Amino acid sequence: MIRHLVLFKLNEGVSKDEPRVAAGARGFAELGAKVPGVLSWETGWNLTDRPVAYDFAINSSVADQAALTAYLEHPEHQAAVAPWQEFATWVVADYEI
Repeated sequence: MIRHLVLFKLNEGVSKDEPRVAAGARGFAELGAKVPGVLSWETGWNLTDRPVAYDFAINSSVADQAALTAYLEHPEHQAAVAPWQEFATWVVADYEI
């Protein structure tokens, strides 16, 4: 099984209360149920205010590398990621569990 962990940092001057950011978060909250092969799906806003903290997280799992590739290439995933390119940067870790 593979854990797919993504941490998002909003760009300078961008607030999570902006309509485009709120819509992006909703899009990710709904994404796990839309893509076949996703075994677990959690999203949420960071609760701490530390300088090293990221703002938003996705914590999900898939069965194997083929399922991860299918998820990443899925049109629903591509549509959910696209708006975030305008207002955030992110880091990803994919590891076996």
